Amino acid sequence: MIDRINLLKAEIDSLRAISREEVEQLRLKYLSKKGLVSALFDDFKSVPAELKREVGALLNELKHASHEKFESLKSDFDTKETSDPAGQDLTRPAVNALPGARHPLSIVRNQIIDIFARIGFTVAEGPEIEDDWHNFSALNFTPDHPARDMQDTFFIASNPDILLRTHTSSVQIRTMESTKPPIRMIFPGRVFRNEAISARAHCIFHQVEGLYIDKHVSFTDLKQTLMYFAKEMFGENTEIRLRPSYFPFTEPSGEMDVSCLICGGVGCNICKHTGWVEILGCGMVDPNALENCGIDSTVYTGFAFGMGIERITMLKYQIKDLRLFFENDVRFLQQFTGAF
Repeated sequence: MIDRINLLKAEIDSLRAISREEVEQLRLKYLSKKGLVSALFDDFKSVPAELKREVGALLNELKHASHEKFESLKSDFDTKETSDPAGQDLTRPAVNALPGARHPLSIVRNQIIDIFARIGFTVAEGPEIEDDWHNFSALNFTPDHPARDMQDTFFIASNPDILLRTHTSSVQIRTMESTKPPIRMIFPGRVFRNEAISARAHCIFHQVEGLYIDKHVSFTDLKQTLMYFAKEMFGENTEIRLRPSYFPFTEPSGEMDVSCLICGGVGCNICKHTGWVEILGCGMVDPNALENCGIDSTVYTGFAFGMGIERITMLKYQIKDLRLFFENDVRFLQQFTGAF
């Protein structure tokens, strides 16, 4: 039995092949269920007990070496075909590569940037991991503001002063600290809030905020800027309305609605039969926020606004579930092929 094993091992070690097909034929001859190596394993039960340990070790070594030999033969042909184009079948059809598409959030983000670029706004970005000063304190958030609670914000356990930014307003502060007015910029980016994931909310989402600071900037400038954006994004017939609201870093503050894109303002389930859909918050920059960044609030005024890219995208493409943006379902993403 030991001699048979050694002879078969030497035979397999000397094998050569001239094609993939021959490699497969040899593999079946030696390693298939009815192959020569398997036959030796079948005969193992008749080996005397005192020799089973030695013969068993040799059989396992033979099986292992045989698999390595055939993997090596197969690898030789893979290498040859890769390095030698002559070894490839050039008549085979090419792989049918499917066309790619930008993610719908990327499409809308680029559209927003382009709209504001036409009226002189440039783009600035900042870190997603922020400190308390840039994310809260400089923006007039009081120490007991709900946004500072662990239930609303992701804080770093080892250092409570560090957190995942809850808005891109932190980039506004960094810009005002480092740039002298006039400032006319937008701030797109990813933000994080400790929210339960549902069709209308997610712990990760994307924002675009805007900031304009100069001498004699008024609320009228804010309204005209936002009206221009709404008509460029949703169509010339889009109407807007501003409602009073509150934000720590703007005064006065407002929420902006656009006329419902589904019903044209008549009233439907999407707009809760009001004819209006809220899309962003805005207001005049609070003097305290200006002073915190070293800007003289007696000389300069400004406005700021912020919108969720997901909300704009859902309105534009009539998408009803926020979770679709994060699931990477190809069937969903393929709908946007050619949309840019």
